Amino acid sequence: MIDSPRVCVQVQSVYIESQSTPDDERFVFAYTVTIRNLGRMPVQLLGRYWLITNGNGREIEVQGEGVVGEQPHIAPGEEFQYTSGAVIETPMGTMQGHYEMVDVDGNAFRVAVPVFRLAVPTFIH
Repeated sequence: MIDSPRVCVQVQSVYIESQSTPDDERFVFAYTVTIRNLGRMPVQLLGRYWLITNGNGREIEVQGEGVVGEQPHIAPGEEFQYTSGAVIETPMGTMQGHYEMVDVDGNAFRVAVPVFRLAVPTFIH
């Protein structure tokens, strides 16, 4: 597998206060991912890998097929956007990972998702 500059990933996270219970060490976050195909050939997302780290350094690995029940095809110049969630035990943490993808010729490649923060807005670290 090779890394590919043809696909760009952007992530925005938000704290979901209404679903969180800080007294029970339950902090719920939603994150919206936008995956853009900057190349000239269609691509398909086949799988994902996430490393979720809470504020105490506890790590959870999540991997599986597709995202939100889909293995989307993304045409050149197009994007795919989805929203999902994560629950951690601290008011601050991080996520990072990658997507497993294939191009139209069946060549597999990996697209890195750089580290992004999960943080309660009023939390000062």
